[in-house]
Amino acid sequence: MADDLFKALADPTRRIILDELTERSGQTLFEICGRLAMKHGLGISRQGVSQHLAVLEAAGLVTARREGRCKFHDLDTAPLRRITERWPLPDTSAPEENTP
Repeated sequence: MADDLFKALADPTRRIILDELTERSGQTLFEICGRLAMKHGLGISRQGVSQHLAVLEAAGLVTARREGRCKFHDLDTAPLRRITERWPLPDTSAPEENTP
């Protein structure tokens, strides 16, 4: 699962898609394509965006739900939380003791 997550986050276009879903969750493919073109100047095809969304879904970062004929995409940050729980930061509130 971590491999899929890091692969998904490695691509700058996928990170932009995640940023857009953070700003406004529940977007359709058409809406995402429009925002990528207008806001970011990305000339990527609908098929290309769809493939990026598939990678994000496989990593668990995006969930899709159907309502009638529309498919809406939502951000899911649970995989990111699992990564931070896997490698927690050490408690730095207490001074470290030097042991020989």
